[in-house]
Amino acid sequence: MSFLDSLDLHPAVSILIIAIVAMIVLYISRRPAHRAIISLTRVVHNAMRLSAKSVMSVESRLANRNREVLLSAGREAEERMIEREFERIDATVRRDLSEYPAMHRQLNEEVTAIEDDYQASIEVPPEPPGWVKAVEAVAKIPSKGDPMVGNILEDIHHSLIKANTNAIEAYRKASHKRNDRLKTMMPHWRKVVTVLTSVDKNVTSILSRSQTIDRHMGEYENIVKGTDQAVRMLSSSSLQNFFTSLFVMIIAAGIAMVNFQLIARPMSEMVGGTTSLFLGFQLNQIAAMIMILVELTLGIFLMESLRITKLFPIVGALNDKLRIRIAWFLFVMLLSLATIEAGLGFTREILMEADQATGDLLRGDQGGAVALESSVSWITTGSQMALGFILPFVLMFVAIPFETFVQSLRTVLGIVGVGLLRALTWLLRFIGTIFKFLGKSLLHVYDLLIILPLFIEDKIKSASSDDDALTEN
Repeated sequence: MSFLDSLDLHPAVSILIIAIVAMIVLYISRRPAHRAIISLTRVVHNAMRLSAKSVMSVESRLANRNREVLLSAGREAEERMIEREFERIDATVRRDLSEYPAMHRQLNEEVTAIEDDYQASIEVPPEPPGWVKAVEAVAKIPSKGDPMVGNILEDIHHSLIKANTNAIEAYRKASHKRNDRLKTMMPHWRKVVTVLTSVDKNVTSILSRSQTIDRHMGEYENIVKGTDQAVRMLSSSSLQNFFTSLFVMIIAAGIAMVNFQLIARPMSEMVGGTTSLFLGFQLNQIAAMIMILVELTLGIFLMESLRITKLFPIVGALNDKLRIRIAWFLFVMLLSLATIEAGLGFTREILMEADQATGDLLRGDQGGAVALESSVSWITTGSQMALGFILPFVLMFVAIPFETFVQSLRTVLGIVGVGLLRALTWLLRFIGTIFKFLGKSLLHVYDLLIILPLFIEDKIKSASSDDDALTEN
């Protein structure tokens, strides 16, 4: 520019000269520039492609790991469910079917008693007396007007009537006795029906549990085989468990906040003052949070000792006697803290009443509202004490959704990680493709900048080819 300025040229002429010089320079360096552009874009394209392959390899390993974690967690859960079902069947067999020999003996006794009563109640018609045939033979003797024969026949008639009456009476007594026998059979039938109903109920319960075990065994076999259906089912179940446990933990956080507000104010009377210590939190607030965290810790370890959760396998592997002792110790500690919170709830109400009375005294308001509030204050006091005692035991059950949240979090993070890696792979491929076609575009743009020299070169080559053609002709 200093050389052009020294020539004192017009600015337009200077710009034109610079453009011509730049065009000549670009034209001279056309081939090296093309190779540089192609090499640069090819390097970026290959780098993006290799990076995408690396990310795909990481994504594949993460997907396989996530699959293994899903199958392992699903296998453990199914084993726990199958074990629980077998324990229930064992309890049912021990509780109900262990009495089957006694029921069998009772059934045999009842059936024998029913059979005896039935045999005793069979209707047997009374046998006719043996002299009836003799009477018939005597009755057929012709009397021939002999009064002795008539008297004998009359006596025989009266005896026959008497014997018939006695036979009917004996038959009625036998029928009555038979009806009594049949009546005594009814309790036996009822006992038989009751025993058979109990047996049917027990057998139906075992059959139902066996069907449940069959279903769990089918799912367990699919998990062991590692089928895609099992993986999809476990993924859906993990996501469901994650969001459900997260929702429950949010509710638990709200309960913890209520508990915090309940004990923070009276805690200042225990720790002394409300001095700010850390991030604007006061001493009583920090003490209240520590107390709630201690209750949560006690609740988690109590659940571990009862083998309801399995966050710490070493606790579940302890000796049963020692584990039960630890569970009782944790329960006593939690009960003590709940009692302390009930006392803090009572203290909170007293402090609030004292603050309100002080405010009323400063305002000079000593009306009848104080008497009305004092008459119903026991309701608020009792409610706060009840909340202070119950909430620690409610927070104890947070261990169950917390375990589910921790177990499902691994799966959710794996799924999210696989999704992010797939998105990154697509982005790297997209960038590589852009640079691949960007190199060709830059070549055309470069040639567009030096279009005039290229046009002149093309005309020269065309004229030279025409001269060569004429020379040959």
